[in-house]
Parts: sequence; structure tokens; C-alpha cells
Amino acid sequence: MSSILYAIEQQLDTFHQQERKLADYILSFPGNVVNMGITELAEQSTTSAATVTRFCKSLHFRGFPDFKMRLAADLAQKDPSQEYQDIVAGNPLTSVVAAIEANHIRSIVDTTRLLDLNQLTRALDVLRDAKTVDVYGMATSGIVAQDLCYKLGLVGKRARYSADSHLQIISASNLNAGDVAIAISHSGETQETIDALKCAKENGATTISLTKYGSSTLSNMSDVPLFTSTLEAGMRRGDMASRIAQLHVIDILFSGLVSEQYTRYIPRIERSYEMVQKYRNDKGR
Repeated sequence: MSSILYAIEQQLDTFHQQERKLADYILSFPGNVVNMGITELAEQSTTSAATVTRFCKSLHFRGFPDFKMRLAADLAQKDPSQEYQDIVAGNPLTSVVAAIEANHIRSIVDTTRLLDLNQLTRALDVLRDAKTVDVYGMATSGIVAQDLCYKLGLVGKRARYSADSHLQIISASNLNAGDVAIAISHSGETQETIDALKCAKENGATTISLTKYGSSTLSNMSDVPLFTSTLEAGMRRGDMASRIAQLHVIDILFSGLVSEQYTRYIPRIERSYEMVQKYRNDKGR
């Protein structure tokens, strides 16, 4: 199942009656949907054009043409032989190595197909001009948040991260217009992360979320929602492939930021490296 179809299937119980009818039809006949106009899809699913438009926007597409184009690309690139592989008892080490390699590659490929260049551009625009950047995340997503904070620090951005949810709220409460808050959560439903982003938004900061694809509390409340792949059932154990997907997007943001301001940021990165070498010279760090 494609990432988009999987996300729809996971959200079936959240749709209203007409949207549920539309979702059921899309799940049953995805290949037909990519060749339909909005009126034909509405007729075939016994819904309405307005329902189709509302459904697509609830999934963070700009409209039905955008949804149809992304679904077609998702279906075209799907390789049935490359399903996510879960942990299996007693697997030989060679199989474990191959499975994790395949999962990570698949996670990156799936995430890349879901990236919205318009949203990425918006994220880069607000990060470039941000006075202060707060980054929120718990558990495994907190590790990714810390990595982003580290990268922003390399280029001289005032970036803050704390693993303590109370300190995240305190930090968010001191943001203002012109600041940016980034919330990272695979599910998009981590309450501590939601609270921190809500606080930042209330204080005027521009908000960015990084969640699995689909509708979630975090993605719905953020100004700039970014998405990673929706992983197959079972792959949440250890948060392995989801972490790789999140880091993939973080690296894209960081590289995009440095690329567009190369002459400004590269000297800062080099100076950071030189200072670490100077103060950690022979200590092997």
C-alpha cells in the first residue's frame, strides 16, 4: 500500500460520513482515481465535488489536482518487493542487516516523494529570518530535535532545545513574532510537544511541524506542516525508520538553508570546526 493510501486507511474513523464514503472508494480503486476529474470522482463515490476538495485539503493537499498528482506518483513508484520489514525472532544477522538497510532506504524514498517543495520553501524563508528558533520533541523525536538545534547553532542561529517538557513550555513562553518554533513528533499527537507548540503560537511565533503524513493535531495547528513517510504497522518498535525519515528532512532543511546563504554560513561552520579542534585538539573528540 502506498504511503498516501496507508495514511487514509489509518484515519478512516476520523472522517465524516461523506468523507468516509470517498475514502473507501479511493482505497478500493486508487488506480481509477488518478485518471478521474473531480466531478467524475464525486459521482462514482456518491459524494460531491465540495466533499472531494474538503477531503484533499484535510490531508494537506492544495486541492484535488495536487492530491491526484501525488497519488499517481506514489502508486507508480511503489515496489511490492520493498515492504517494510519488522523485527523477526531468530533472524540471522545477515538478514537483520539487509532488513534494516532496506527499511531505511525505503523510509527516505517514501519521505522524499511526500515532500512539498512549497512548504519546504516556506520553512526555509521563516528559518532564514528567525531571531530565535525553539525546537520541541520527546523521546526519539527529541534526539532529532537536538540534532536540528546543533545544526542551526553551527551557522550562528540562536536555537534552543530542552528534553524537559516544562522547560520547553518556559522557552516557548518567551518567544515573540519573528521567532520560529519547530515541533517534531512522528504521530503528531505527543501531548508535551503539542503543548509547547501551542504556547509558542499563542506568543506570536511562526510554527513548523514535522510529523508522519496525514492529519494530526500538530500538523493541523502549525503554520508550515512538513511530513515524513507513514510507516507500515509494526515499524514503530524502536522508532528506527521514522527517526531516519525525520533526520532526512532535517538535513534537507539545513542544506537548503546553507546553500542559499553559502558565503554567509560556510565561514561560520568552518570557524565552529576550527574552534572545536583548537579546544579539543588531542582529546580525540
